[in-house]
Amino acid sequence: MADQIVFKEKVMESEKSVPDSVIKLLLVDDNENNLLSMEVALERENYVFVKALSGREALRILLKEEDFSLILLDVKMPTMDGYETAGLIYQRDKLKHIPIIFITAHDYEEASMFKGYQAGAVDFIRKPFNAEILRSKVAVFAELHRKNQLLRKQEEKVQRINNDLLQLNHELEKRVLDRTMELENLNHELKALNLSKDKFLSLISHDLRNPLTALLASSGKLNEDAENLSPNQIKQLSQIIYRTSNKLLIQLNEVIDWSKKQSQQVQFNPELICLKERIEDALELLRALAGHKGIKLENKTSQDIYVKADSLMLRSIVQNLVTNAIKYTPQGGSVTIDAKLEQDRVCIFVEDTGVGMAMDMREKLFNKVSLNSISGTNNETGSGLGLFLVNDFVTQHGGKIDVESAEGIGTTFRFTIPIKE
Repeated sequence: MADQIVFKEKVMESEKSVPDSVIKLLLVDDNENNLLSMEVALERENYVFVKALSGREALRILLKEEDFSLILLDVKMPTMDGYETAGLIYQRDKLKHIPIIFITAHDYEEASMFKGYQAGAVDFIRKPFNAEILRSKVAVFAELHRKNQLLRKQEEKVQRINNDLLQLNHELEKRVLDRTMELENLNHELKALNLSKDKFLSLISHDLRNPLTALLASSGKLNEDAENLSPNQIKQLSQIIYRTSNKLLIQLNEVIDWSKKQSQQVQFNPELICLKERIEDALELLRALAGHKGIKLENKTSQDIYVKADSLMLRSIVQNLVTNAIKYTPQGGSVTIDAKLEQDRVCIFVEDTGVGMAMDMREKLFNKVSLNSISGTNNETGSGLGLFLVNDFVTQHGGKIDVESAEGIGTTFRFTIPIKE
């Protein structure tokens, strides 16, 4: 009884975890003396031993521990022999890698050996065993186990390196993608800034250049022919100069403020506007220009129409279209602005009695790519950028713009914006 307790204590002690580099052997025999003999024969090799007195006990041990390098298994045991024990061991996938050497006293015949190999044996040792032969055979499998362990560690190391490389590749791909997105965003910002610059230059060009022309014409007439002008004419010209100069200053400040908002991405600021008043305000700077050419400039818009629009954009649309109409209308012609309600929108017309334009020219009007210049039949030339800007502003309002024209008769631009009752 005391021997069994000591044996069980040794088994429990041997069940503690063992490093991979240590060779761990499971010795199975129903005779404790045989177990002791095997341990004595092998102990100088510094193996770790776990012993079992039956096949069932060996199976219970293998349920808890799977890190054995070799199993030395007796064939003849009561209740469950070595062949049956080996078969049950190899039913578990996690145990199939453990080699088994059968220890036998009688079954060394060919049929018995074949049965043993079928059960999973890698070798046989006959009782009574030769200690040198036992050590030699165990040493072969111990070395094989060490090499397999080393190979497994190398595979794990390679797998870790591969995982690290995959992670590094993933991080690099993410950094490249993030950088690509940053560059794309930067490219979009640069395009937006470039468009904002074009808009600003176009506003300066079209909203201020033509009124300045009228201003220069009035001041030039006053400067060159003052002695031939009556006091009343001088007063009229000075009033035009004074009124136009103040209006230009106000409009320039508004354009600069608008440009700042553009850079801050505040591009569209609709408000409730009386359409007739806003059109009249836009036309004020252009009346002197029309007067110098003897062109009748008339605003027929109803006082009752209110729209939801960006005030500066609406003024720029009207001034661009009316400026072009004056430019391409001969001396003594007319330019008329009118509006018509269409369900939830208002359609605004800018009609002139100018030179008109050919069909191929009308198709290019609102396309920035093909606008190197826009020319009329009277040899007037413009950049075309103003009409591109007009189209952009109308689109931002959710409207559309089109044109009808006949050469020698005139041109009518129509654009729509939302109405507010």
